[in-house]
Amino acid sequence: MQFEPVIGLEIHVQLATESKIFCCCSTEFGNLPNSNTCPVCLGLPGALPVLNSQVPEFAAQLGLALNCDIRPDSQFARKNYFYPDLPKAYQISQFDRPICENGWLEIETESRGKRRIGITRIHMEEDAGKLVHADGSTESLVDLNRAGVPLVEIVSEPDVRSAEEAKAYMEKIHAIATTIGVTDGDMEKGHLRCDANVSLRPVGQEEFGTRTETKNL
Repeated sequence: MQFEPVIGLEIHVQLATESKIFCCCSTEFGNLPNSNTCPVCLGLPGALPVLNSQVPEFAAQLGLALNCDIRPDSQFARKNYFYPDLPKAYQISQFDRPICENGWLEIETESRGKRRIGITRIHMEEDAGKLVHADGSTESLVDLNRAGVPLVEIVSEPDVRSAEEAKAYMEKIHAIATTIGVTDGDMEKGHLRCDANVSLRPVGQEEFGTRTETKNL
C-alpha cells in the first residue's frame, strides 16, 4: 500500500514596521534584552493597546498579492495560554473575522508541475517574547523585546502533497512578501517561521489521517 502526505502550513511573517503592533516600542532586532518594552507589551494592569495603522495596511497588501478576499470588517480576539514569555497570559490574534480570506497561490515543482494551493486565511497577531538558554546554565532568561512585534499568519488549506511542494510554497511566499515590502524576510532574525501540520493516508483515500503539528520550522 502506498501512502501520501497531506500537509497544511501556517506561515508567520514578521511585518517591516518600525514600531510594535499595539504600542510605540521599537521592533529593532539585537537591542539589549528588555529594552524595547513598555507597560503595554509587558502586560501591566491598566495599559491599553492602540493598533499600529500600518499593520492592517501591510496585511491587506499581502492578502491582495495572494489572491485573497479582504474583509470590510475585521476583529481581534484573545488566544489564552500561559507561557513564560507571554506576560499577559494571552495573545492578541484573530479568529472568526480575519482580515483576509479565501486566497490561493500557484506553485510549480519538477515532480507535479503547476498546482494551486488554497489559502484559508491571513490574520494579524502579536508575537511573544523569547526565552534565552545560556550554555551551562540551569536557568532560562526571558527577553520581551519581541513581545508585541507585528505578525501576519498565512494559513494554507491542506493541499500540499510533498516536502518539495512545501519548499516551493514557502519560497514563493517569502519572495512575494519581500518583493512588495511588507517584510524584510531575514531568516536569521526569524522574520519568517512555519508550523507544519502533517498527516498520512493511502493514495486515493479522501479521508485525512491523524494530524501532527511541528512548530517553529
